[in-house]
Amino acid sequence: MIASMIFVNAKVLTMGTPARSEALAVAGNRILAVGPEAEIRALAGPQTRIVDAQGGTLMPGFVESHLHLFSGAYGQTLLQLTQTKGFDAMKAAVQTFAAANPEAGLLFAQGADYEILGPGISLDRHVLDQMCPDKPLAVMTYDFHTLFANTAALKAAGLLHGRALPLGNEVVIGSDGLATGELREKFALLPVLELRTTGGREMLGMSGIEPPLPPSEKEWREDIEVLKRGLRFTAAKGITSMHNMDGNRHLLELLSKVEAEGGLTARVSVPFHLTREMALSELDRASAMTADFTGKITCGRVKIFVDGVIESGTAAMLEVYADKPGLRGDPIFDAASFAKAAIEIDRRGLQIAVHAIGDAAVRITLDGYEAAQKANGKRDSRHRIEHIEMIDPADIPRFADLGVIASFQPLHAPQGESPTTRSIGPKRAQTAYAWRALAESGAVVAFSSDWPIVPVDPLLGIQTALTRQPHLPGLPDQRLPLHQVLAAFTCNGAYAGFLEQDTGRLLPGMLADLVLLSGDIEATPVDDIAALAVCMAVCDGVITHEL
Repeated sequence: MIASMIFVNAKVLTMGTPARSEALAVAGNRILAVGPEAEIRALAGPQTRIVDAQGGTLMPGFVESHLHLFSGAYGQTLLQLTQTKGFDAMKAAVQTFAAANPEAGLLFAQGADYEILGPGISLDRHVLDQMCPDKPLAVMTYDFHTLFANTAALKAAGLLHGRALPLGNEVVIGSDGLATGELREKFALLPVLELRTTGGREMLGMSGIEPPLPPSEKEWREDIEVLKRGLRFTAAKGITSMHNMDGNRHLLELLSKVEAEGGLTARVSVPFHLTREMALSELDRASAMTADFTGKITCGRVKIFVDGVIESGTAAMLEVYADKPGLRGDPIFDAASFAKAAIEIDRRGLQIAVHAIGDAAVRITLDGYEAAQKANGKRDSRHRIEHIEMIDPADIPRFADLGVIASFQPLHAPQGESPTTRSIGPKRAQTAYAWRALAESGAVVAFSSDWPIVPVDPLLGIQTALTRQPHLPGLPDQRLPLHQVLAAFTCNGAYAGFLEQDTGRLLPGMLADLVLLSGDIEATPVDDIAALAVCMAVCDGVITHEL
């Protein structure tokens, strides 16, 4: 067979056996051969493209196993505060954005740190009123679990005097009996997001609810273009597969349109989002989505939030927060409710991916997975837990025992003192963000970004995983060796998506999903890995990015 593309002068990392090679040939959408350069060159024909890697690493395309594609892409059009610090800088950014968006129903900012104004300074409605007194303003924290709104936004959303909400969601009320402006978790945020003139489409799919009305042709077109921009952006980072962590049928249909127009740069898995308020009969929709979408766009997975986040006190803990006396955090799903849902999802043959930050939430999830195994019999379910920022030592071996995938985001781990580390406290810090402990216990560890919570950049994630330092003296070193980190961004992610027979390794017969880097990643100092360039990305044998 004649190769369509050949890579020579490369440091080929196969992530399989043999681990390294010199050259690789692609035919159509599959890897034709991997081996010595002379043997691979012999597979060339008149139309074969020869790519000189110039000594750079050729490796499997990155599997971004946890991101929010639409909100990440759409967020690039909003006010981003990730690098903003202090009242004056934030006020200037808000006022500049307001002047540029005079028709916006809600001025919306993302990426704010909980201490954007400084340690101990609250970002309440009174502060936001000083920045924007007359127009609704909402500031989303970087983790998307807390929203700070000014008085105009609270009034317009009907939240100024509070509102009864499901457990785990809260409109925080001040000593004056009025909302402070801090809104915790989804059902507190949504009334404010609905003020947007776009109907809150930057959060498309996050609630799992289908659009209440059929989108207009204009909305279809706008949403398709947002997804195309996001896919081009992630392709430039070397990503060839992604596991979206929010979604509904509408998002799957949008992605199908993108594919039909030639804009799909990666394999995309979209889950059904099950909320606590939904009847389990709603899972019929998840089964239908799984049956109806195959190929490069798939479902097969149900996403559930069992708790919130440490910073807002909504993560569910086994013991009280170190800096918040009496607070443990309420789980969104209690143990019995989650177990019932897990049994039914597992019975349908679907994978489960659970957001669980606190150690109590992790235990609830593991107990639910164990209940599903007892009820339905053990199968190759590959259920997942996302984030696992806290875990009780007794629960570490249960991941391998139950076949549960540990899904981490290296950029989430704190460096130095922060609101997160103060809430964790020194006692529990021993098993905070315990990547190495989980890996050494036999669990499959997958790494990702959680974009737009942090930048979507696998090379930055790799560097961060390799250079992480304990945030307190004496804590265990949770770093993993380079090849284990690379596996967590490639073949382990493929395994988490049930695609390990086709992607995640560069072996003959596997799909041609690969990335070419500007240098030899094994010889690059760890502090310089993020500076490597993605020279080329290939998905399904098609070049999706090239410098």
